[in-house]
Amino acid sequence: MHLGITEILLLIFLALVLFGGSKLSGVGKALGRSIKDFKSELQGTENNKSSDAGGEAKA
Repeated sequence: MHLGITEILLLIFLALVLFGGSKLSGVGKALGRSIKDFKSELQGTENNKSSDAGGEAKA
């Protein structure tokens, strides 16, 4: 399923109507922070797995 420009603009318009401009910016900030935290946790998990595997290989 591909979204065209018309569908994207319609979704943005509906979000503005439902939430308003001020709340929408707050939601965007919270979503951005959540994504950033999620990515950092994934990288931390990958680093822990690689260091654990390296430690087991040496033992």
